[in-house]
Amino acid sequence: MKTFDNKTASRTGAAEIRSEIGTNQQYEMINEWEQFNRWLAMIKESMLTSFDTETTSLDPLRAHIVGISFATAPGRAAYIPLLHCGADQPAQLPFDEVITKLKPWLENSVYKKVGQNLKFDAQVLANHGIILSGIEHDTLLESYVLESHRSHDIDVLAMRHLGIKTIKYKDIAGKSSAQIGFDKVAVNVATEYSAENADIILRLHKVLYAQIQIEKRLDYVYRSIELPTSRVLQIIERHGVLIDKTRLLKQSNELAIRMLGLQDEAYVLACGEFNLNSPKQIGEIFFQRLQLPVIKKTLSGAPSTDEGVLQKLAEDYLLPKILLNYRALAKLKSSYTDKLTKMIKHDTSRVHTNYAQAVAVTGRLASNDPNLQNIPIRTPEGRRIREAFIAPPESSIVSVDYSQIELRIMAHISGDAALMTAFKQSEDVHRATASEIFGVMQQDITNEQRRTAKVINFGLIYGMSAFGLAANLGIELTLAKLYIERYFARYSGVKRYMCETRMEAKLHGFVQTVFGRRLWLPEISSGNSLRRQAAERAAINAPMQGTAADLIKLSMIAVQNWIDRARVKSRLIIQVHDELVLEVPNNELDIIRTKVPALMCSIGNLNVPLVAKLGSGINWEEAH
Repeated sequence: MKTFDNKTASRTGAAEIRSEIGTNQQYEMINEWEQFNRWLAMIKESMLTSFDTETTSLDPLRAHIVGISFATAPGRAAYIPLLHCGADQPAQLPFDEVITKLKPWLENSVYKKVGQNLKFDAQVLANHGIILSGIEHDTLLESYVLESHRSHDIDVLAMRHLGIKTIKYKDIAGKSSAQIGFDKVAVNVATEYSAENADIILRLHKVLYAQIQIEKRLDYVYRSIELPTSRVLQIIERHGVLIDKTRLLKQSNELAIRMLGLQDEAYVLACGEFNLNSPKQIGEIFFQRLQLPVIKKTLSGAPSTDEGVLQKLAEDYLLPKILLNYRALAKLKSSYTDKLTKMIKHDTSRVHTNYAQAVAVTGRLASNDPNLQNIPIRTPEGRRIREAFIAPPESSIVSVDYSQIELRIMAHISGDAALMTAFKQSEDVHRATASEIFGVMQQDITNEQRRTAKVINFGLIYGMSAFGLAANLGIELTLAKLYIERYFARYSGVKRYMCETRMEAKLHGFVQTVFGRRLWLPEISSGNSLRRQAAERAAINAPMQGTAADLIKLSMIAVQNWIDRARVKSRLIIQVHDELVLEVPNNELDIIRTKVPALMCSIGNLNVPLVAKLGSGINWEEAH
């Protein structure tokens, strides 16, 4: 048995990276079968075992295991090195045999596990043919549910909640270009680091979950929303989305040609060539050569050429408009048509996004590498990118999204009688609002009046002021104030909700979703008026956006559970805010059309009906 205390660490050269966890822990390096068998028996008997994987990469679908650590009690942890390389490394147990012996424990739901971001570990284990089961707790999600506005990094959590300064990865592997892979870290140092990780995870869980259990609604968010969502995301990420690479390459080429054309137009209007991405050169052309009006200045006093300035100037001048169009196409090309083609897995022709679950304060998911949630859909060029997200042969893409979800949540939360009646009677809410604001019958409302009412409906739930409404609609401030007065006269419950929510936020420092998720607002009592006002606006919208995030997560869980039970071949492939996207064999289209919207509308128990609209097609754009 190799036990690492301070003296051992000093002899092995690990003293310089020693943490402040204390001197009573026993961290064991397992490289003999007698040790392995003893620890295997211990984790089988343990009520809850913390475990962590060390890998060759941070890309979960390409990473392979270098070693695995366990902890069964505070201060009692072990590390199994498996693929550390180098002449001075001690003997290690054979990889395949260890994985084979651990697989029954890892796949058995009877053995309860806790980890930090177990979605990552589940993906890595799946690379080795292991389906992780028995996920009982996740400290990343515990921290997120308790304090969504703060860092959930394990080193930060250890200091914040345990007062322990941990060993950092950079301490053992170096930084930046000099950083080595974990497989090249000395085994004795890797043992200190990885066993400590498992130990810290177990200690953190005991502290964090005890706080969650105090509040039943937080426990519901954690156990019934976040934990099962993690499992669904792991399935979605692994399956990926089929991409038509040829179509993307063609679009990329077409964008390049259009950009060249816009560049030539810009050169003519500017009376010479210049760098379309250079603020300095653009400033010289705009304000010296062409004598365009200065809208605002930078902190240094130079005329600004930021996005807002270009948009304002584009109302009257062609060159700024061309520059905006050029930049929009350049972003589509670099961020999507070029980038997506490089991220397609050659063996599957699919891209695999990562859904960050513990990032947005409101509970929303964040998609990255690649980001599938921010593909522009308001331009023809942006929508065309979605045409490259395709279904396999004999299958279709199905999109199901909630209709006016945040307005419906506002009706439920505020209890406003007029708003609830409008939804219960399936009225056009924007037309109803327009009727009240403009004082005309609903059947006489023009498209422009309905559009104005739509801006008001959505703007006010985001805390938009009269000044903001005036700017958005291009109207006088006095008229914007009149519209808001008439709106609140119609929906007095909404006004009452807004006032009460601001008070609640200032009193508690957070607001809550319908399901009990806490949405923290650290700037709500700020001495800086701009920050305080921004926090007040966020307080009004956060319960709507957060409840919508909870609803779509509950929908994902319900749909995936049904897929598992029904054993259909349809698969969830994308989640974008209020929308679920599925890959569906054509012979399952009828049941999906019936079942998925019904599942999405049956959760939540709101006082107004939920509506989920479904579309299908050979690609995402056609389905949307």
